[in-house]
Amino acid sequence: MIVIKMTTEVKIIADSISPTGVRITTMQLKYPRFIHSELMTHRVLSRNASSSRAIPVNRMLKYVWNDPAIPIYWGSNKPGMQAGTELPAFRRLLAIGLWKLSGKAICIPVWCMAKLGLHKQVSNRLLEPWLHIHVVVTSTEWDNFFNLRCHKDAQPEIRQLAFKMRSMLTLSRPRHIDYGEWHLPYVNCLDRRNYSVEDTIKMSAARCCRVSYVNHEGKHTSLKEDIDRYNSLVEADPPHMSPVEHQATPAVNGGFFFNLKGWKSQRWVLESQKVKE
Repeated sequence: MIVIKMTTEVKIIADSISPTGVRITTMQLKYPRFIHSELMTHRVLSRNASSSRAIPVNRMLKYVWNDPAIPIYWGSNKPGMQAGTELPAFRRLLAIGLWKLSGKAICIPVWCMAKLGLHKQVSNRLLEPWLHIHVVVTSTEWDNFFNLRCHKDAQPEIRQLAFKMRSMLTLSRPRHIDYGEWHLPYVNCLDRRNYSVEDTIKMSAARCCRVSYVNHEGKHTSLKEDIDRYNSLVEADPPHMSPVEHQATPAVNGGFFFNLKGWKSQRWVLESQKVKE
C-alpha cells in the first residue's frame, strides 16, 4: 500500500481498471475539516466521511488537544479570496499560537456540555475548526478536481491534498478487473478467496461505512458483523446508500452510471433492481 503522510494523509485503498480501459480508484484521506466543503463541491466523487454525530466527545477532545488541524500557510490579509504574502516570522508564530490556544480553550465548554449530558451531535460541532476529517472517496473522473484544486488560486490546504492525491494516482498501478468481477475497497485477496462475491461486496460496504466512526482501519470484524452492518444500511427506511457507491463492476457500455463512468456501483445495481420491481 502506498502512503504519503504529512499535514494531510492520502492512501490508495483500491485501484482498478476495466477491460475497456476505464480506471476507478478509491482513496482514504485525512485533512483539515475546514476544507471539507471544497471537496464536497465535486459531485462526481463518491464519499463517506467521519461524523461529528458518531464519534464520542472524549475522543474528539483528544484530537483537538493533541493533534489540532491548523492552516499550512499564514497569508496576510488583502481584498479577494487569495491571501497575500505570508506573515513575518514573529506574527506568524503568534497567529499559530493563537489558533492552537483557541482550540484548547473551546475544549473546556465542550467538556462541560458533555458532563451536562448534551448529545455529541451538538457539542462536537464547536470543535470542528480544529479537527481533521477522515474520508473514503471513489471516482473515475479526477481531472476537474485536479484542474481546480492543484491551481495556484486554490486554498493552500486543499491544494496540498490535491497534489498528493494526483501523485498517488501517478504512482499506483491499477488491478485489471474483468466483467463480473468487482472493485472492492478494504477487501483483500484472502477475503476474495474465502467468501462469495455477494459477501465481499457487503464486507466492503460495511468497512467503508465505518469511516463515520474512524474505525475503518485495522479493525478485524467477522463476516456476520459486516453483513449485519450492510443490511442495516440498505434495509433502513430510508436506506443509507452512500457506502455502497464504492463497490463497482465494469460496464460493457462506457457511459455514466450515476457518477461513475464505465462502472456500475452497487448502489446503481440495487436501485436499478428496485425500478424493475
